Amino acid sequence: MRSAAERACGLALAALVATTGCSRPPAAPVSALPAYDVVEKSIATLQDDLTAGRITSEALVAAYLQRIEAVDRGGPALNSVLAVNPNAAADARSLDTERQSGRVRGPLHGIPILVKDNIDTVDPLPTTAGSLALSGNMTSRDAPAIARLRAAGAIVLGKTNLSEWANIRSSRSTSGWSALGGLTRNPYALDRNTCGSSAGSGAAAAASLAAAAIGTETDGSIVCPSAANGLAGIKPTVGLVSRTHIVPISHTQDTAGPMARSVADAALLLAAMAGHDALDPTTREADARRADYPAALDPSALRGVKLAALRFLGGYHAETDAMFDRAVSALKAAGADVVDVQTFPARTEISAAELTVLLTELKVDLDSYLASTHRRVLTRTLSDVIAFNRATPAETVLFGQDLFEQAARTKGLNDPGYVAALEKGRRLAGPEGIDRMLRTTGAAALLAPTGPPAWVTDVVSGDHFLGAASELPAVAGYPHVTVPMGSVRGLPVGLSFIGTAWSESRLIALAYAFEQLAGARVPPSYLPSIAAVSPQP
Repeated sequence: MRSAAERACGLALAALVATTGCSRPPAAPVSALPAYDVVEKSIATLQDDLTAGRITSEALVAAYLQRIEAVDRGGPALNSVLAVNPNAAADARSLDTERQSGRVRGPLHGIPILVKDNIDTVDPLPTTAGSLALSGNMTSRDAPAIARLRAAGAIVLGKTNLSEWANIRSSRSTSGWSALGGLTRNPYALDRNTCGSSAGSGAAAAASLAAAAIGTETDGSIVCPSAANGLAGIKPTVGLVSRTHIVPISHTQDTAGPMARSVADAALLLAAMAGHDALDPTTREADARRADYPAALDPSALRGVKLAALRFLGGYHAETDAMFDRAVSALKAAGADVVDVQTFPARTEISAAELTVLLTELKVDLDSYLASTHRRVLTRTLSDVIAFNRATPAETVLFGQDLFEQAARTKGLNDPGYVAALEKGRRLAGPEGIDRMLRTTGAAALLAPTGPPAWVTDVVSGDHFLGAASELPAVAGYPHVTVPMGSVRGLPVGLSFIGTAWSESRLIALAYAFEQLAGARVPPSYLPSIAAVSPQP
């Protein structure tokens, strides 16, 4: 039986489809256009077709909505789109009118995207973080990152499901599950996990339910679902993209970023999202630091560059290690000099410091966000949310809220333990970690496998994390780009490029060059399971 949330989403979808042919038509009415296949279309291809009149933005919205109905609601039932935007068709018509009058805002003009449902949008959709406690959180405001995308011409098609509260509620959570949205499935094998917390954004972008998607990351929540779903994902330097009006975990580690089927598409989105926001002091350098990221796309960027392979971030999965070895060999064949870094003893200390920081900042930052919501939201503090969850069995049917409860006991930003942990983690991960490794090796960037192939979803025991490359750049606040590296038994794995602060352009160039060299992305096949598939030779 479909949940109330799913029924509401279905009604919203039906209402939106019904609006696509009424009122003021575009130059070519939707009904007059031939069927348009959105599968695996790049933003550049979509823009070319819009420019040539082969499709309109209104018809493009309708085509993506039809695919959401066929793939997300029916068919493989990915369950990645939490709700569709009732305003999307009208927004598309307005942008079509602009195009007819000769105004095109840029490469994102009229391009539909999906947005993780912990990011506020002005559309008549709540921002829920996947929680029933926020099911009525109609914010009527755009996060500045979304406002920048709209100004560039992007259309918010809808909101994606996520690991509830961005995976900070429980130490035994199931990624991709929320009480409001249910479980998102991996389009490469439906019994596999999407990773999280930007689970819906990862699955939806991989399945061509929109041109691309926006996720958020505190530690791994863009790069892990990007890698597990065969995408390019960019976790920017903290402070390049505004976090205002995004349900927070940590003001020192949170950031939004793009998730797309190619590095080029991700770069287009990042170029639009980046910039200063007066309400987010961390972005004070953003305008000076932002760059023309699409201009950085250079297929020859690997030639003569020195890279450092972080061998200490492997060893948890033999087939992923073998894929990483092949990627390193390909990089060398393309002209890169790759040196190995075998050990990094500070990882345990960094992990302990990070947990202290995240739990302390969660209480402060979430309380601040909740206080800014509409009065109809009754959970005004973290403590209120904890009480709501205790009283709402649907919230704790799969796992509890031990991390929330630990966060509620923290003592604030002036607590000496927090202050010491913040300084220690940043120093060990940044200046004495990433920066020192870059300096001592002479490398332009660091390399690692992003993570293992997607694990079988286990709602009894929770996630089965084996290892990941995300922690060092997350704690340091530095950029991290992942790109498809290959497949292990049909499941995508990613290659990570990690650099110092504000080095997005260099990382994008390197990732793009590897992407062109490897051609490793394979569209999803929607297998029910890979259990019956023969191992790779």
